[in-house]
Amino acid sequence: MIYPRIITIIAYRDLQRFWKYKWWLAGLVAMNLADLFIFALIFRGIVRRDIVPDYFYFLAPGIASISAFAAAFTIGREVMMELRRAFHHYLLSLPFSRLELVAGRVVSGIVRGFIYQIPFIILLIVIAKTPSFLDLLIVVSTTIMVTASMSSLSIAISTLVKSLEFQATIRSLVYFIIFFMSNVFYPESIVRLRFPEIIYIMVVNNPISIATTIYRDIFTPHVIHETYSIEVLIAKLAIWTAILVATGSILYMRNLQR
Repeated sequence: MIYPRIITIIAYRDLQRFWKYKWWLAGLVAMNLADLFIFALIFRGIVRRDIVPDYFYFLAPGIASISAFAAAFTIGREVMMELRRAFHHYLLSLPFSRLELVAGRVVSGIVRGFIYQIPFIILLIVIAKTPSFLDLLIVVSTTIMVTASMSSLSIAISTLVKSLEFQATIRSLVYFIIFFMSNVFYPESIVRLRFPEIIYIMVVNNPISIATTIYRDIFTPHVIHETYSIEVLIAKLAIWTAILVATGSILYMRNLQR
């Protein structure tokens, strides 16, 4: 039986560790704000308006997706360090099950993503529009799914690779593939026009692309030329979440049993 209180305690412990990286967080915030207020404003006057009506409002929802993704992805490094130092043996001696430990780590990734993303969601509300109650529920659900899937992916990578250097390399590679193989910086219509069909399929089905499209549809619909079904997007993101959470949990459980 899984006890929510135990999961909350594990997530709270991880959250306390998360605040120790305050300078890293400050640098990440500065980088995201620079992308929005320097990069986006510069390209606002360069990108053709018939392709992207306003690049600043086009990029802002993407930054919200990336912020949640980056914060949730950090949980994998801590899992890897605990496995490397055999600290997980101590955790397993505590009065909770392996499944509760795994669930607590995923919840920790969700909470990290939420905390880091909140300022960017508030910024979207200020500069774009105030969402309805239903839209706000969709935003919250999207953030839960994208952070759960990305934290699980990070945990899966961390449990598969034993070498610290190789693990850091793989995590960085996966991070940048997800980051740049998305529609955060460029519209899907251009990807379809300029790249092979397989690249377009990968971009539009990237979890970060799906989340970004949902945020754009809610906060800045005037920058989207394509027509999307929110229900289909949520279903696709839910499938990604189920697959990645299951994969990350199984691999983490396998390592805990060694």
